[in-house]
Amino acid sequence: MEKVKVDTDRCIRCGACIFTAPENFDYGDDGESVVIGETVTDETRQALEMCPVSAIEIIDEEEKNNEEEKEAA
Repeated sequence: MEKVKVDTDRCIRCGACIFTAPENFDYGDDGESVVIGETVTDETRQALEMCPVSAIEIIDEEEKNNEEEKEAA
């Protein structure tokens, strides 16, 4: 399963992700983008590409878990 993440340290509050994928992103209390929906769609991927500071990441949870298991072994 894929999961959407925003690096709030990188976010510059431009709003590109919110306008591109409003089902995934909204403004948080501090004006930075926050994830409100984790379903990855074409619009989510487009928002990732449009982010001028690369603050959006799509993580494959299954792949991440497999890598963590290998590192622990």
